[in-house]
Amino acid sequence: MSQAGEPTWVAQLAQRLEPLSTVWEPSGAHGQAAAVLALLSLQDAPDLVLTMRAADLAHHAGQISLPGGRREPGDQSPSDTALRETHEEIGLPPSRVHLIGQMRPRELTSANRVIPVVGVWSGQEALAADGHEVELIIRWPISLLAAPDHRLMARHPIGGHGPAWQIDDLFLWGFTGYLVDALIHQAGWEQDWDKDRTVEVPARFRKP
Repeated sequence: MSQAGEPTWVAQLAQRLEPLSTVWEPSGAHGQAAAVLALLSLQDAPDLVLTMRAADLAHHAGQISLPGGRREPGDQSPSDTALRETHEEIGLPPSRVHLIGQMRPRELTSANRVIPVVGVWSGQEALAADGHEVELIIRWPISLLAAPDHRLMARHPIGGHGPAWQIDDLFLWGFTGYLVDALIHQAGWEQDWDKDRTVEVPARFRKP
C-alpha cells in the first residue's frame, strides 16, 4: 500500500516485484553473489539513479551501471549489500531509501548471481560520487528511458547484443542495460521501440 503522499506508481510497481529476501541464500555455484539498487525518485515523473564507473578501474571502466556490488561478510541480505554499496558509491545513507521489492536474480556469469533490489528516495538529498569507483552520477528520467528515440540494440564487435540507450554522448548497454530494460517492462513503463535498430557499442563504453 502506498504511504500518504506517495505517487500511485510506487504501489503499482511494488505489486509487480518479488518480496525482499531477508537473508542471502547459500551461494552454491554462484561464488560471487552481488546486489544492485534500482533507485527511483519519489515524484510523479520519477528518475533512475545510475553511475559511470571510474576510468581507471580494472574492470568495466567508464561503463554505466546501477549502484551495487559484491556481498561482503557483514551483509545479511541482498538489501544490505545494495544499500551499503549505494552509500559507499554515491553517499546516500540507507535510512534515506525505502525498499519496495526486488526483481528476480540475474546471472552475470556462470559464477556470478546478481539480485536487483528496487527502492525509492525523496530525490532531494545531495549525492556525491566516491571518486574511486564512481566518476559521475547520472539521473535519467524514466520518461527519457522509455522514449523510443533513445532505445536501440547494442552489438559488441566480438559478439553478443542486447538492449541499450544512446542519450546525448552517453551509452548504456550490457548487463545494466538488461536490468533497466527489465525494470521498465515490469513496471509497465515500456513503449514500443525499434528492436531492429542496432549499433555497435562505442569503444569508450566497451572496456572489459
